[in-house]
Amino acid sequence: MKKIFSYLLVVLVAFSFWGCGKKRGGPLQITIWHQMQVEGREVLQAQLEKYMQANPEVTVTQLYKETEELRSSYQTAAVAGGGPQLIYGPSDQVGPFDAMGIIKPLENLFDQEFLKNFIPSGLVYFKGHLYQIADRVGNHLTLVYNKKLVPVPPKDTDELIRIGKKLTVDKDGDGKTDQWGLVWNYIEPYFFIPFLGGFGGWVMDEKGNPTLDTPATVEAFKFILDLRDKYKIIPTECDYAMADALFKEGRAGMIINGPWSWGGYEKAGIDYGLARIPKIKKTGLWPTPMVSPKGYSININTKGEALKESVKLIKYLTSPQVELEFTKVLNTIPSRKEANESPLVKGNKRVIHSREQMEVGRPMPVIPELRAIWDAMKPGYQAVLGGQLSPEKAAKEIQKEAIKKIKEMRE
Repeated sequence: MKKIFSYLLVVLVAFSFWGCGKKRGGPLQITIWHQMQVEGREVLQAQLEKYMQANPEVTVTQLYKETEELRSSYQTAAVAGGGPQLIYGPSDQVGPFDAMGIIKPLENLFDQEFLKNFIPSGLVYFKGHLYQIADRVGNHLTLVYNKKLVPVPPKDTDELIRIGKKLTVDKDGDGKTDQWGLVWNYIEPYFFIPFLGGFGGWVMDEKGNPTLDTPATVEAFKFILDLRDKYKIIPTECDYAMADALFKEGRAGMIINGPWSWGGYEKAGIDYGLARIPKIKKTGLWPTPMVSPKGYSININTKGEALKESVKLIKYLTSPQVELEFTKVLNTIPSRKEANESPLVKGNKRVIHSREQMEVGRPMPVIPELRAIWDAMKPGYQAVLGGQLSPEKAAKEIQKEAIKKIKEMRE
């Protein structure tokens, strides 16, 4: 019965957006699916309301979905012939969506005069086609520190551990830690990637083949375990919600998170700064968070008046004035050249420090193989954290699983 219910729910989601965008005796309906956090959603809604005031014949609706749900729900809906007109998210969704044939090539929908106003990384091409137009670039993890607890951020991992041990305390003597030196969503592979790079590794080679069974992967696994079990400066278990809450409550000196979160810390009253994730002392290498644009793609099913309006809406949402509204709240790096010349960007210390982190990051691959690698990494990595697998065995297991999943995907 659960399987039947799940199937019917998927079908309902798909058909709930079937034909969306057609005029039915009222305004033209345009829907955007995205994964912006609360502060980003608020900015987006304010800009959409301005757009609808200027274009009363159009109604634009935004719908938030968590990143994985966004991807799977969109795939289901679009394959069935429905879904939103626009989908917004990180660039790594381009490859899988192209492979399924569910997003439109954009190079013939937008003129070159418009496109030349973007910095190169703001336009996501794959297999010779433009599939995504970004409103921001970077979208990378960095170290965020509470200036009240950490006046000067650590430069390397030895300093990180020293500061972390000093800040991790049981204030009321009840045997439970009340304040942590460092928190972050370390149970997810995406948040592990900076340390993989810091030990000299990466997820794949130039041909998209996984490169996970390496000494770098083993060393990075061991380092995360040491932070938790040896130095005890991070919680025993810590997902995104827990890490975010602890930092907002002033109960953590540092967090590793991305620009989607920074506006929330400011709203919570945290005087925070940004810095590079500390250099790995053992290797002398900087951690390498994945760097990617985030932007808009158009559903393959969008046609006629809905398509024309979707193009117009993307032009508005990626205009310099709208991009700068997001910069004001989230300290994001705009994709438009003109916006990057604004004092809001050039004089923004947080944007400057964010760029410094981006300089040592690595571009996020957009090829479909990355999806298979994520799926292969998660069980093995979490088995390491849970003590079911040694770092050495886990590295071999996730490599083997990644190869298997990629082979299945390519067949």
